[in-house]
Amino acid sequence: MNIRNHITGRLRKLFFVISIFLISTHNHTFAQEPEKQVRTDETDLIDKVENIAENSDVSLDYTELLSDIKYYRDNPLNLNSAAADDLKKLIFLNNIQIYNILAYRENYGNFVSVYELQGIDGLDKETISKILPYITIEPVKSSYKPTVGNIIKSLRNEVFIRYQRVLQEQAGYSSVSDAALHQNPNSYYLGSPDKVYVRYGLNYHNKLRFGLTMEKDSGEPFLKSKINDSIARLQGMKTPNGFDFYSIHLSIAEFGHLKALTIGNYQLKFGQGLTMWTGLAFGKSSDATNIERFASGVRPYTSTDENGYLSGVASTFRLGQFDITGFYSSNMIDAGISERDTMPDSENIASSIPETGYHRTPSEIRKKDALNLKAYGGNLTFRANRLKLGLTAFTTLLSYPVLKDHSTYNKFDFTGSQIFNTGFDFNYIMRKVNIYGEVSYSDNGSIAQLYGITAYPHNRIYISLLYRNFPKDYHNLFSNAFSESGHTFNEQGFYSGVNLLLHKKWTLSAYIDNFRFPWLRYRINSPSTGNDNLVQLNYSPSRYVSMYFRFKQKNKQLNTSDDEIRQPYIINTRKTSFRYNIQYRISPSIVMKDRIEYLLYKESDIYKGTGYLVYHDIAWRPEKGKLSVVLRYALFDTDSYDERIYAYENDVLYAFSVPAYYYKGSRFIVLLKFEPARYVTLWLRFTNTYFSNMQIIGTGLDQIGGNNRSEIKVQARIKF
Repeated sequence: MNIRNHITGRLRKLFFVISIFLISTHNHTFAQEPEKQVRTDETDLIDKVENIAENSDVSLDYTELLSDIKYYRDNPLNLNSAAADDLKKLIFLNNIQIYNILAYRENYGNFVSVYELQGIDGLDKETISKILPYITIEPVKSSYKPTVGNIIKSLRNEVFIRYQRVLQEQAGYSSVSDAALHQNPNSYYLGSPDKVYVRYGLNYHNKLRFGLTMEKDSGEPFLKSKINDSIARLQGMKTPNGFDFYSIHLSIAEFGHLKALTIGNYQLKFGQGLTMWTGLAFGKSSDATNIERFASGVRPYTSTDENGYLSGVASTFRLGQFDITGFYSSNMIDAGISERDTMPDSENIASSIPETGYHRTPSEIRKKDALNLKAYGGNLTFRANRLKLGLTAFTTLLSYPVLKDHSTYNKFDFTGSQIFNTGFDFNYIMRKVNIYGEVSYSDNGSIAQLYGITAYPHNRIYISLLYRNFPKDYHNLFSNAFSESGHTFNEQGFYSGVNLLLHKKWTLSAYIDNFRFPWLRYRINSPSTGNDNLVQLNYSPSRYVSMYFRFKQKNKQLNTSDDEIRQPYIINTRKTSFRYNIQYRISPSIVMKDRIEYLLYKESDIYKGTGYLVYHDIAWRPEKGKLSVVLRYALFDTDSYDERIYAYENDVLYAFSVPAYYYKGSRFIVLLKFEPARYVTLWLRFTNTYFSNMQIIGTGLDQIGGNNRSEIKVQARIKF
């Protein structure tokens, strides 16, 4: 009977695949051949990164966030051997879709064609087109025990070397007299304007990894001998020779019961990020229903953000249905250290914890590695067929207590040198509904909560709902859950999103996020409320053309910006933007992209300013050839910085650029990629921004005299 059922199932599956193939080749309907479209991953990834940049005040490295998807671009994931954790790394799939893919494979056997994806419940054409560039259908190779010889033969080595520099002279690098320098040591950058990045990586099928990353930012000194002796004494000789930042790791994965082990620098991501999540995470985007966090547990760290990682050892063992993780970290981070009072035996305090990672002036260098941060704890995860439960607990210790200034909005912020956090997370799939959430506790008695639902009541409708309640006194130095403010304290909110498949060529996505801040915040002298709304209509008339129309509006309350008012009061602000974006392939080698965006900024009932951005991209990437070229020309005009518009730009591999366009001018970008040999790839990127209404660009030590700012970036990758 079992053999008969197996044969019947295989015949049914074969008939299904043949039927789909015949329909797709003779009928241009929804079951059209799922070829790789123009709009594969780029639109969605760009949108997710742009949204992170809009809500951050510092320059970020998105390497960790996109490393998996870029790895699968070069090493497609075999659907016949992929586990749930592998599919989660594709970032375009939700938990229900992942479960249905694995259930289909279990019921019908291994995939024989990508056409089968169209028959999986919950997988729409749009999602399939997104994952196609990163997957493959191949027979499962028989398992074997790798020998030392096979490992050495299969090792992949990569070396990245990157150099970049602003070509115009900035104020921080101009000549200054010794007398002026001694009078104000922080009026001059101690290093050169060159930014240098070097990374070496060794990889054996993501099961054995070793990496070393080194970076020197612009303005940071490289050789101590180049620093004025008296200035060096001022900053305590804390500057060593060489790079300003080093990161190293050794990682082992999927070795018997050992699921993961990392020694060196690493990241931890559990649950929905409310209790433990180091590094970045995707938030709101035009993919309105894909907001659930997928925890990756222990991961080696390869980015250059200097305060977003742990350092020590972390490991996960899988015993049956349980994953047991333990970790210990001792890391030096930047901090502003000052004395509590004037008594000789008074204890120092950490008055600030900057996150820029810059060490260019004596004051910045004094903050470098000034605070020791220890963290130790663990996570226990239980996995069943449709259920996942997790428990996380850890302690954080600081070498100096944190005590911020006495501003009223800081009243409930963490003070002290020790925190204990614990949290419980859950995830359950029942047919077409996925419920998830996390409850987290800090040892001052505060409890933070997050609950979400993703469902598809119809194959053409997906919805997501998420409620969050983060008390104003919730304390956690390693929390990064879904939020509006980027923090997991002093926020309440309810998010609702929907994706609709209106037609075979039309999709609609929309979300509404209502939020409230129960206590004061920076630039807000009272509790405040707001909302964030987006509606986007996507249209793909063919696999060569895709476009979308977007309306986005954000309402927030801020203090009035009128300098003449001595006591600021709260006003309602509104940013409304309209965007049209189109991408089209005019030949097998040439893809073009155009965007028009218009923004209005309003305070109370008064329109304060407007802005627009228009750009045209040309990407020439021949299928056969060693050279590819990407060009952009952009025009922008905004009344002030408040109307700034963010736009993702093509960059060298593992570098990311999402600048804000503001004031009036134009921007030109050229990116060249050249592969002179099989194992060598070279990139050259040049940008120039021209401001037609300014004679001075920037402020402080980054100021440029003139109306042009040009930057050059060169990168080489060597594989062996």
